[in-house]
Amino acid sequence: MEAGTISRLLQPMKVPSSSLASFSSNSSMCFPHTRSMPACHSSHGVQKTNYDERGITVLSSEPTIKKCSVLGGLSLHRPVHKRDIVSKMFCSVGVYTFPGSTVESSSQTAEEKIGVLLLNLGGPDTLHDVQPFLFNLFADPDIIRLPRLFRFLQRPLAQLISVLRAPKSKEGYAAIGGGSPLRKITHEQANALKMALEKKEVPANIYVAMRYWHPFTDEAVHQIKRDGITKLVVLPLYPQYSISTTGSSVRALQNIFKHDSYLSRLPVAIIESWYQRQGYIKSMADLIEEELHDFSNPEEVMIFFSAHGVPVSYVEDAGDPYRDQMEECIFLIMKELKARGINNDHTLAYQSRVGPVQWLKPYTDEVLVELGQKGVKSLLAVPVSFVSEHIETLEEIDMEYKELALESGIENWGRVPALNCTSSFITDLADAVIEALPSTAAMSMSTGTEEEVDNDPMQYFIKMLFGSLLAFVFLFSPKMISAFKKNIF
Repeated sequence: MEAGTISRLLQPMKVPSSSLASFSSNSSMCFPHTRSMPACHSSHGVQKTNYDERGITVLSSEPTIKKCSVLGGLSLHRPVHKRDIVSKMFCSVGVYTFPGSTVESSSQTAEEKIGVLLLNLGGPDTLHDVQPFLFNLFADPDIIRLPRLFRFLQRPLAQLISVLRAPKSKEGYAAIGGGSPLRKITHEQANALKMALEKKEVPANIYVAMRYWHPFTDEAVHQIKRDGITKLVVLPLYPQYSISTTGSSVRALQNIFKHDSYLSRLPVAIIESWYQRQGYIKSMADLIEEELHDFSNPEEVMIFFSAHGVPVSYVEDAGDPYRDQMEECIFLIMKELKARGINNDHTLAYQSRVGPVQWLKPYTDEVLVELGQKGVKSLLAVPVSFVSEHIETLEEIDMEYKELALESGIENWGRVPALNCTSSFITDLADAVIEALPSTAAMSMSTGTEEEVDNDPMQYFIKMLFGSLLAFVFLFSPKMISAFKKNIF
């Protein structure tokens, strides 16, 4: 699976504390039914949506507000966790802020312009985009974690993997309509979030930054700078934090900010995770409860949480908090369901693993077979780490896993839809943004697994040439390519 990290032959590296955070938070989501994916609609006001020449959606607010009008006075800070986090303060809503140029006092009357930056993975809009999208994915050092000595092979290896992987990936995207719906849904979420903030009298410009496809992070940041944003809240659309999702996107953002004098002074708050928010927990419980009613015997249904996996080395060697946060998230959702009198059995498994390295267990496909063998007849799949419909839900769960489940003896299959634009989800995200505003401060320039830059053009050329030659030899060696394809794909 494309969103899955590829850890083949790769020695795990400790993630610097500046790019890690085990956060708690609160946010909400849910959505109607899997069979349809309604867009976000608003019943009030005319939304001004601008598209610049690069196709970036900018949801702008004409009015500005005084600094004192933003919800302030919240005591957000809490003690730093045991993990040694450098230049970072933790906040009770899953926000971290950076010491430096702190926000001016509310007594000042300077007008401010609030921006909210939504971070997401991105996906190919067409089948033609699949291979370059995969290249961008695999060229990320937070995805393929090469030892420092072999970093020069990053891009040649990404090119090789993307070329080999593209045909199979195109089949998956073709099965869901010829491209990913992620960009469209994320823009709809941005529009809905803007409306929710305006209802709370906090007008803001909403921007979308995709990590591996358009609109890219640098495109969105360019628009933020052009619009003269004076305070920014960064909201990754991942409930749980992982090095390979939120961590990678934040690192990319830091790399851009550190080279710009305006951006480096811009007050920023980053909401790194929000899986603990009561709005999110209750909305997920609402959605599960609703889907259970579709079964003839709801009390007999196994609730099957399927989360995106990561390699075990990320958790055990690099300190990724993803597994702990996911398990706590499931506990909180089931606690809410039990409070409503829903006492169904449940289980958690991890999907989308790639390659021969060990990923978080248990694996979704293996658990589905085991459940069928144990006599489970009714199952409700819950894609717990996804807020939008995309290839992991529409193709991997709805097609591959459903077919496997039915073949394994499960007779009644259901699937909770992705969160998309559910009003409770969007409203709670708006609350999270407002809660984060008082915590904005200039962004730290430490960047985790920051890519090294060669200042010497000749040295860079030699490294790229050598890496490309190795990849070329690798590509045209039948035995090696056969082994490579068998182990990686």
